[in-house]
Amino acid sequence: MSVVFRLNRLASRWFWLGVVVVWAPLGWAQSSLVQDIPSRDGVTQRVLWVQAPQAKGVMVVMPGGHGGMQISDRGAIQWGETIFFVRNREALARQGVHVLVVDAPSDKQKPPYLNGHRQRPDHVTDLRAVIRWAREQTGLPVWLAGFSRGTHSAAYYALQTGDSEDAPDAVVLAASILSDKPPTRTVPDKPLERIKVPVLWVHHEQDSCQFCPYAMLKPAMDKAVNVPVQALLSYTGGTDHTDTCGPLGYHGFRQLESDVEKDIIAWLLANAPRRQKGS
Repeated sequence: MSVVFRLNRLASRWFWLGVVVVWAPLGWAQSSLVQDIPSRDGVTQRVLWVQAPQAKGVMVVMPGGHGGMQISDRGAIQWGETIFFVRNREALARQGVHVLVVDAPSDKQKPPYLNGHRQRPDHVTDLRAVIRWAREQTGLPVWLAGFSRGTHSAAYYALQTGDSEDAPDAVVLAASILSDKPPTRTVPDKPLERIKVPVLWVHHEQDSCQFCPYAMLKPAMDKAVNVPVQALLSYTGGTDHTDTCGPLGYHGFRQLESDVEKDIIAWLLANAPRRQKGS
């Protein structure tokens, strides 16, 4: 395993506002709640909140693929259970981080779910509601983490919110989409210079997914010139899978989960505290 850091000075700010509709707890190892958060007119954004005792932060997780988790009222995940961050949500919570797994919104609960929607204004509105709600509920740093196609959501939201009060306290881009077929705009194609919060890139050097070539990471990082702090966590080893773009091989950090989780949380706690309003 190799770890590469690129660091700059960190700024801070926070924002406090929220609304909430709370469902009942579930029987996970950690207490879990299903939350329906009003986001747009007549639309709610459902999240599965895996609670951590004595939490130090909140990780808002944007899964990859089509993003339609189809979370039931009782917290069962109908699709995407094996996706990185999702399959490890309880392990993350045991390390002291609340985890919010974000489903497709209520008006996107049928195919194609979030496909074609991750870089649109309505998606920003939905994620803004989640970020605000998480801050109001916890008073903790809120970090937006995307995996695979979820990095489209995380990066787009971060560049749209800049250094505003609705920006996350940091963005985690794991197994970023670095190459794709037109007209899809990849992560490096986005105006990453508009991101103004800490960015943590997480990638497997042997990722054999055609959309995630490790060699294309540096050009993407070089575009994020206005972030206060930026780093890359780079990994080798583990096991691969015949589905090279699936979550159970190098692409999803298979058999490296424990190290990756600990490294991510340690970096976030050290480099992305809750930002103070007005600073």
